[in-house]
Amino acid sequence: MNERNQRIYTMTFARVYPLYITKAEKKDRQKAEVDQIICWLTGYSDKQLQTSVEEQVTFEEFFANAPRLNPSRKLITGMICGVRVEEIKEPLMQEIRYLDKLIDELAKGKVMSKILRSDK
Repeated sequence: MNERNQRIYTMTFARVYPLYITKAEKKDRQKAEVDQIICWLTGYSDKQLQTSVEEQVTFEEFFANAPRLNPSRKLITGMICGVRVEEIKEPLMQEIRYLDKLIDELAKGKVMSKILRSDK
């Protein structure tokens, strides 16, 4: 693991969460949609999500403690930060980039049914 990734992993989720919300709201999307995406991806309930924010958990802890990572997240493909998410080798970085990709899709106006992939 490189130093840059280590910094991201130890960053608190609470530091980035408001940035996700701001990115969505700038494009006329809602905090509730951001929360729905995060809960879909991780299996957290709304209450568990808010507790994670309040307790200042790191990204590493946030994903390690996720109740149930959605198996359909493997259907998330495409570029984020110049890298194909499906080709990221480090599991934790891939989870973080999956979330980034979903928030990007929300901000780009994609409909929620397309963002929350289904393997059907």
